[in-house]
Parts: sequence; structure tokens; C-alpha cells
Amino acid sequence: MKLITAIVQEKDANPVANALVENDIRATRLNTAGGFLRSGNATFIIATEDNNVDNTIQIISDNSKKRTEFVTPPVALNMATELTEPLEVTVGGATIIVQDIERFEQI
Repeated sequence: MKLITAIVQEKDANPVANALVENDIRATRLNTAGGFLRSGNATFIIATEDNNVDNTIQIISDNSKKRTEFVTPPVALNMATELTEPLEVTVGGATIIVQDIERFEQI
């Protein structure tokens, strides 16, 4: 058995959650924040059989899109000057971590 931890941008959270439900994949969703932009994310925790890992990752990938946005960073990159103009950054997609599960119980 494997544990999949998938961190997706907030904008992609509902499409990912809906696709997981449609494919009968149980997941726990946690609203999280982090990264350089301190933006909203959703972290999905999924326990699945080894043979379902690739399918689960594909579903997450199909519903997590990278996009370009203009944002003002929360802190200046150069501490001597402040940034007044937004930066163009790529956001979205998913960060996925797969780990072995030594023991799994539903009580």
C-alpha cells in the first residue's frame, strides 16, 4: 500500500476533489498555505493500493493546471529596495509525494 500526498493550488482543489470522488478514490483534504507566494493550497492525503498509484497521479495531473499570474511578492527580494511592480510567475500544477505504508487500519 502507498500513501500519496498531493499539494495543489487552491483554484485546482475542487476539480481534483471531484475527479477523485468520481473515480471512487477516497482522500482527506486539508486546506494549507505555503511557498514563496504564501498562497492557498489544498493537500490531499490518499491511501491506495500499489497498482492504483499511477491512475491516481494521472487523475490529479489531469485536474491540476499550471498557469501564469502576476503577483506582488509578500517580501522584497532585495532587502535594500522594495518591489512595486508585480512579478510574472508560474503557479498551479501539483506536488506529489508517494510513500510506502507499513501499516494501514480503518477503525
